[in-house]
Amino acid sequence: MDLQLQDKVIIVTGGARGIGEGIVKALAAEGAMPVIIGRTEAHNQATVAAVEAAGGRAFQVVAELTRPEESEKAVNAVLQQFGRIDGLVNNAGENDGVGLESGDYERFMASLHKNVVHYYLMAHYALPALKKSKGAIVNISSKTAETGQGGTSAYAAANGGRNALTREWAVELLKYNIRVNAIIVAECWTPLYERWIQSLPNPEEKLASITANIPLGQRMTTAEEIASTTAFLLSERSSHTTGQLLYVDGGYVHLDRALANS
Repeated sequence: MDLQLQDKVIIVTGGARGIGEGIVKALAAEGAMPVIIGRTEAHNQATVAAVEAAGGRAFQVVAELTRPEESEKAVNAVLQQFGRIDGLVNNAGENDGVGLESGDYERFMASLHKNVVHYYLMAHYALPALKKSKGAIVNISSKTAETGQGGTSAYAAANGGRNALTREWAVELLKYNIRVNAIIVAECWTPLYERWIQSLPNPEEKLASITANIPLGQRMTTAEEIASTTAFLLSERSSHTTGQLLYVDGGYVHLDRALANS
């Protein structure tokens, strides 16, 4: 299916690694011009090089999105280079384990800046360009907002905010024909996830116990699977879809996990 994304300029925050990298590669394969926003130039450039080696195109902007002023700078850099923005994927962030017992005010607020404040700021600064292009926004979110996880209050709060903002923006931007949706990630294999697993006393045993409870296929979701759904939501092929939270999770959140062992 042609997603009609040829030459579309689409910002992907955190686009150099993990899910973001998968999204960038999927968009490039559709002929789009994904723009990586990431804090580390070497990682950004490595992903650009990988895209170009596969015959696609990509661009990168270095920005530390935990600093509020960097979101505006990043958007301005994209507009200076291309003069337009056709889509925004808010993806950057990480589960940093700031819990109710383990955290404090400073760490909690820092986590919110890392995981949700820049979602708002990137959308705010990109909005004038998105109005012109009648573009789309996709927010990458996490199951922690609904299921809880324990020991990660700030990340859960941030993802609750991501979900609420998705529907709030979908309403506010109806008059501009800008669609806003979210993808909810559960157990997806990324470098960050691998690092967490390897930090545990029995990583192989823990991973096996997790995958055994994923109903569809008893396996982790891949970054490519998240990326394919993201590309669809950004495209005109999903032209009447807005305000939706899509769970690309093998049924992990909503299906009875006992099914995985039946």
